[in-house]
Amino acid sequence: MVNMHMPKHKTERGFTLLELTVAISLGLIVMGAMAGLFKAGMDSAMLLTQRAETQQNMRAAVDLMVKDISMAGAGLPSGGIQLPTGAGSNGFSTYGCDQTGACHVPGNTYPTGNYMYGVLPGYKNGVENNGIVPAAPLPAIDSSITSIYSDYNFPLWEYQVTFPVPGNGTTITLTPDPSIVPAPPAINSPGGIQVGDLIMLSNSLGTAVGEVTNLTPTSIDFADLDALNINQNGAASNNIRAISGGASTVAYRLFAVTYYLTVPANGQLPRLMRQVNGLDPVPVADNIINLQFSYDIYNSTTSALEANQPDPLGAGDSPNLVQKINIVVMGQSMINHGNKSQNLSLGTSVSARNMAFRNRYQ
Repeated sequence: MVNMHMPKHKTERGFTLLELTVAISLGLIVMGAMAGLFKAGMDSAMLLTQRAETQQNMRAAVDLMVKDISMAGAGLPSGGIQLPTGAGSNGFSTYGCDQTGACHVPGNTYPTGNYMYGVLPGYKNGVENNGIVPAAPLPAIDSSITSIYSDYNFPLWEYQVTFPVPGNGTTITLTPDPSIVPAPPAINSPGGIQVGDLIMLSNSLGTAVGEVTNLTPTSIDFADLDALNINQNGAASNNIRAISGGASTVAYRLFAVTYYLTVPANGQLPRLMRQVNGLDPVPVADNIINLQFSYDIYNSTTSALEANQPDPLGAGDSPNLVQKINIVVMGQSMINHGNKSQNLSLGTSVSARNMAFRNRYQ
């Protein structure tokens, strides 16, 4: 009898369905945790990018503002300049306007009887055409500021200034002072005088300001009906005509620099604008959603310093007594992440060193 032996098969144990289910579940948990950590890292990186980009944008804007505001009042007569008044005047002069007649801030006339201070606070008039900034925090108090100072870069004082027609303030002639070596550049050279610039003239009869309406290499015109309504040759006093008979006339270019917000019509976020004299405004920084100023001002009645006064003119205070300007700028990140933006505020203070000085410690 033949023995038939069946071959023995060695069996190996596999994974049960339960074990597979548990393993897959654990793997999914680990992968989910890793995905969550990755997303958190990406969100943190994007948050830092948004904050860094917004801070850089705001710092560039604030640095430029600080430079202009710190010069407020430099080169102006102590206390400022009275602009044309009296019989024959055409009303108040304006700032924040260009040669097309467009004015970029509401309520843009010189205050207290047409007077040019070194700094002009613009409480609640900081958005062009009274526009609305949806992203601005409530209550949205956007203000403007105008800083006025002499330009020491272009040497108008190196010219001899004369009036071709005595008693007429519509034209001055400028001849390079022969004692100046090398001779100053032509007044209409690059970086020189432009139509819309403000010129301050001082001589033995006083000080007056005019807006340039035309110029040649040797002359400047101050015709009536200028865009800023400053010339007003028919006014009884405080115009260029009133000092045209004076001796030893010296000329300086003034910078009247206005900062404000504008809301573009194409749906872009607001941007900070800088407008000088009667020239076209230029953008300074995008996505600036709030602009606020307050002033530390000397109270001549109480001999005390009033801190953080947002509206000195409305409170009856003279801008000549401003000691410090406090600036707060709020920006919104230009990079959106998950349809979310970052809002950041940046604040600083500027000493008004060229304004009237009062010793607060006396």
